[in-house]
Amino acid sequence: MYLRLLAETTEDEPNPLGFNLAEFILVLIIFGILFFLIRKYVVPAFERGFDARREAIEGGIARAEQAQAEAARLLEQYNAQLAEARTEAAQIREGARAEAQRIVEELRTQAQQESARIVARGEEQLAAQRGQVVRELRGEIGTLAVELSEKIVGQRLSDDAAIRGTVDAFLADIERQQAGEQR
Repeated sequence: MYLRLLAETTEDEPNPLGFNLAEFILVLIIFGILFFLIRKYVVPAFERGFDARREAIEGGIARAEQAQAEAARLLEQYNAQLAEARTEAAQIREGARAEAQRIVEELRTQAQQESARIVARGEEQLAAQRGQVVRELRGEIGTLAVELSEKIVGQRLSDDAAIRGTVDAFLADIERQQAGEQR
């Protein structure tokens, strides 16, 4: 049937199913040139673009992995510094507490020493005032005793040494009685 169609066509009218060798060779040459040009210039440009894109993606992944490793290292370093700072802060707090305790103990000791010094000074002053009062009272008691004795006896007692001895013995007796009562 194909042959019949080829035979029936006239020369004026080209056969649409027929084979034109010249056109086929021309198309084949053009196809070869286009294939060569695409293979020589277009495909390498695409390959370079694909390679650049692949390298950019792989480089981005590598950079991201490096950044992640660096971030992990910095986080570990930060945590170590934070732990060290906490330890140092605890040591400083303990040192401050110990120093405060030492200062309190020093102040307490100083206060006790000052209190003992004040009490001792007060006791010394009290003893001095007591001695002064006793001396004053001895003089007055002696004078009063002599005057009273002169009134009772009715005459003047002139021996001062005897009077002083009697007064001193009397006062010593009173002091012994007071010492016995205090115990």
